[in-house]
Amino acid sequence: MSISKDTPIEEIVQNHPQTIRIFFSHGLMCVGCPAARFESLEQGAIAHGIDVDELVKDLNAVVEEQPTS
Repeated sequence: MSISKDTPIEEIVQNHPQTIRIFFSHGLMCVGCPAARFESLEQGAIAHGIDVDELVKDLNAVVEEQPTS
């Protein structure tokens, strides 16, 4: 699964908990807030003034590092 701007934040965190450190490093601390349940990655990034393209790139890099079972 590739992460995109449209992927819900909650889905990313549930499926790939290793991404939490990437959210935090970009200053997006709302991975556990109620809005994360319905907010897309792009919506959260815009709300916090974060470059969504860089965030998507970094999230996908971390997901690709993980071996699949």
